[in-house]
Amino acid sequence: MSRSVATAFAERAASQPSAPALVWEGRTVGYAELHAMACRARTQVEAAAPHADRPVGLRVPKSPETVALVLGCLMAGRSFLLPSHELPDLPLKELYEQAGCAVVLGLADGPLVDVVVDPAAPLSHTAEEHRPPAEDAEDAIGFMLTTSGSTGLPKIVPLTSGAVSRFTAWAAETFAITAGTTVLNYAPLNFDLCLLDVWTTLAYGGTVVLADPERGTSPHYLRDLVADHRVTLIQGVPLLFQLLARAAAERGPLTTPEYLVFAGESMPAKVLAGLPEAFPEARWFNNYGCTETNNSFLHEVDRDGPVTTPLPIGRPLPGVRWLIVDEDGRALTGPGQGELLVNTPFQTAGYVNVPNDEKFGPHPDGVPGLVYYRSGDVAVRHEDGSLSVLGRTDFMVKVRGTQVSTQHVESILLEHPAVVEAAVVALPDPVAGHRLHARMRLTEPGAANMLALRQYCAERAVRAAVPSVFEPVSEPLPRTSTGKVDRNRIRAELSAC
Repeated sequence: MSRSVATAFAERAASQPSAPALVWEGRTVGYAELHAMACRARTQVEAAAPHADRPVGLRVPKSPETVALVLGCLMAGRSFLLPSHELPDLPLKELYEQAGCAVVLGLADGPLVDVVVDPAAPLSHTAEEHRPPAEDAEDAIGFMLTTSGSTGLPKIVPLTSGAVSRFTAWAAETFAITAGTTVLNYAPLNFDLCLLDVWTTLAYGGTVVLADPERGTSPHYLRDLVADHRVTLIQGVPLLFQLLARAAAERGPLTTPEYLVFAGESMPAKVLAGLPEAFPEARWFNNYGCTETNNSFLHEVDRDGPVTTPLPIGRPLPGVRWLIVDEDGRALTGPGQGELLVNTPFQTAGYVNVPNDEKFGPHPDGVPGLVYYRSGDVAVRHEDGSLSVLGRTDFMVKVRGTQVSTQHVESILLEHPAVVEAAVVALPDPVAGHRLHARMRLTEPGAANMLALRQYCAERAVRAAVPSVFEPVSEPLPRTSTGKVDRNRIRAELSAC
């Protein structure tokens, strides 16, 4: 059995107390200091939630103190719900209630916070720092993350200690994370990418450079973080790499990164084209996974060969089982297209707050023994056995009787040299069923006229996939907390017109 994150971190703090654990806003926190903060948080968590069989809720922003509080919960053997602290009060309250949280903890007083935890408070007994982390069974729940909530109230995703330990062991081995490794953390701490960025790094002795979400769209700020702290691993959504490549083009390449890990959304060809000069020494990996299963597939891109998009999702990770089912729910045995189902050693057993039957189930052809997660992604198995993901089933719509992927239309627009950002949403239409509306930000006003963009799409997609409206905008498109284009917000704005 792999060591738990809490145990592995405590061992690192004992063996390398002066090594840097976190970097935040010019402040470096060593392993011994972070461990002491976590021990103080542990004592306060145990006092606020004396019964270990009920989870605690956290409402906390990104900071070293938040990292210490999460470690304190793990050391105390308390499961914890970690949603986005930016969610409005009403949905947050509902999530805490659905999870059965005994108490909601925060770093400062505020709405919904029952108890304020201060990881800097002095311990009543110095022996507290020498207490080993609580022993967790493999099936004990620790992290309780949430989905993005793009279709309503977020789903609560509990992860067992064994699942997280198996994942951190895989990630550390795959990306050579150890003492001396420096990892940029761009994602919010409630996002599943942090299982690699933060928790694997701390369990295996590396340094986490925390990016301030308030400055997450500043190219020069992000480049300075990577350059000043000699970051060796960067994982993130396409927006992050787009910003870093832009800054590198202005200020020079970034030579310390050894690994670039693409996650969250399909990497546009235009972004990939800027990476060789921006990161001359890095290997590229396309990472496929989701909150419910964590990583499932990994593909190393041959940066010296021709790079086509969408990038393949690669090979399944050790222990991962997968299949593709057609429209009739039958598993494909050869090339074809359908929904991707996966089973991983890192996946949740099911949601806490919603029924699981639609997303989790056995092999559709009756093969017993494994629970598969229905990813909601449309995948293609090619003649050579490789896999590509075309887009979400959520983004598959019928236009005049033809099935169209709005994500595919976005990828076409993003290949146009004048298009910086693009979002394509489907709006109800009484005749066609749906009509497509494309909202785009161009390199400069008037860089492309709408007739030319319509012709560009018509040459690359079926007629039904050509948007009815091409709307240029001057401001950046709205983004979710994880850096993805907020299509729901755009759709709501258009529907209200």
